[in-house]
Amino acid sequence: MRWSEIPREAKAYMLYHTLIAPGLIVWILFPLYLMKTGYSILEVGAFFTAVNIAAIPLTYLFGRLFNRWDIKKGLIAIDILDGIAYVMYGLSSGAISSLMLFGGRAVEKLSTLLYPLYRAYEQIIYPEDEYEEIFAWHLRLPEISRLITFPIMGYLLGYVYTEPGHYRLTFLFFGLFSVVTVTYLWLFLPSAGKEERISPEGFTFKAGEFKRLLAFETLLTLAWELAPEFVLINYVVFVLHKTVFEVTLIAVASSLASIIGTYASERIPKEKGFQAISLGMFLNSFYALVMALAPPFWLALVAYAIESFSGVFWFPFYRSWMFRLIPMEKASELHAAISSYRRVIGLVTPLVAGALASIHPTLPYGASLLGFIVAGLFLLWIAKGR
Repeated sequence: MRWSEIPREAKAYMLYHTLIAPGLIVWILFPLYLMKTGYSILEVGAFFTAVNIAAIPLTYLFGRLFNRWDIKKGLIAIDILDGIAYVMYGLSSGAISSLMLFGGRAVEKLSTLLYPLYRAYEQIIYPEDEYEEIFAWHLRLPEISRLITFPIMGYLLGYVYTEPGHYRLTFLFFGLFSVVTVTYLWLFLPSAGKEERISPEGFTFKAGEFKRLLAFETLLTLAWELAPEFVLINYVVFVLHKTVFEVTLIAVASSLASIIGTYASERIPKEKGFQAISLGMFLNSFYALVMALAPPFWLALVAYAIESFSGVFWFPFYRSWMFRLIPMEKASELHAAISSYRRVIGLVTPLVAGALASIHPTLPYGASLLGFIVAGLFLLWIAKGR
């Protein structure tokens, strides 16, 4: 699909994700900031788990709320909450530091409870018969944005401005930048209220296949969340004795691989979607195996590039499968329910990952490896049954 063939509203939504992509460096900086200010890897895992516990009941409630209201307002709420969280991170110094960090993370977690609205909005605004093709562009543009901005920010924060105070200033910058992104959402994105959701005639909810989707979600959640990003940061910075710049180099290699993956996915026939997802699971297994063996930096970079290529390669087919199982008029509610289910599964995975990494820095990847292998076999079984 050419860029010119994409509807204007869909382009505006993709450009929004391109605009916010540089701010994702906060996801790297925050756990590193915790470690630089005295938290052990086990304490970082416990910190994230404690916030997870406080957030569980709200996901489904938010989904039901915005099933009745304009989803666009929910997207604006995400950026407002993220902005508040980042400002709190930036103000986390002195005697109130721990309180501000925990409070900021709780506010950020509250924004992630609204993330199912992204999927609901995409299901509504993207042409239904072109999900696979349009998601290639949806994934490609933010990766290009990261490719340009991450090395610059990583070098500055890794070799020039390396103190925790500099990290706090970075948090403040991206917190205030949410004013720009909220303004963009308000001015350029169309509304997607309940009245715009047309129920497809003759839609039949496939309960059996939806259960298989949830089973796959279980395996995928365990595989990814048992090796979260703070495990990589701990390994690169504190085991290999590198800096945040090298962590962003891994992100850059991942972005390059992701861009390549978007073009590769466009060449896979739609009827081969389950086989593509299964292949992606086994590529992810290879990445997890390499990382479990405690590789040198360059090999870790290659492993993460393979993992990113894989994720983008199979993602459009997975999202298309999900969208075709969910009636459009219940999009936000069911996506919120799936997200809540995923959060319950991943409730204590940060603590487990931190505990495993405290035994050996790359042990979490071994647990992740098992999850990817089982997920791949499960998808092959589904494809055979179809």
